[in-house]
Order: sequence, then structure tokens, then C-alpha cells
Amino acid sequence: MTVENNVEAGRFEIHEDGQLAFLQYQRKADSVVMVHTEVPKALGGRGVGTLLAKTALEWARAEGLPVVATCPFVRKYMREHPAP
Repeated sequence: MTVENNVEAGRFEIHEDGQLAFLQYQRKADSVVMVHTEVPKALGGRGVGTLLAKTALEWARAEGLPVVATCPFVRKYMREHPAP
């Protein structure tokens, strides 16, 4: 699976089996807000949400932006996978 950063839409996307999964974010001047993760049921159980969260957090880290996670899925991922 390939994750793409759709900057214009403000989301990381995975297109798989005719479905779209995404993690919506809002980039601020001094942070990035992870707003919402959506994975269609057809893609459930395949690690799609985890891949989106991991990729988005790695991007924020590379950009030097602190993350504000309003998305429950991203908050849970951050608790379970603390940044090094």
C-alpha cells in the first residue's frame, strides 16, 4: 500500500481496491492537527489506519511540527507507539 500526502486536501490518502482511506490534518504555522482518520470497512483489519497514522506522524516529525491529535485513532496510536 502506498500513502500519498494530498497537500491540497490536507490529508494522507491510501487508494486500495477502489476504496479511499484517509487521515485528515490541518497544518498550522507552529503545529499540525491530526483531525480524523477514516478507513472503509472493506479495508478494515489490514493495518490501513495504522499505516496512515505512522506516515503522518513521521511527516510531522520530519517537518519539526508538534502534533495535536484530536483524532481518537491517532491519539491511541501515539500512546501505543511513543516517538523515539
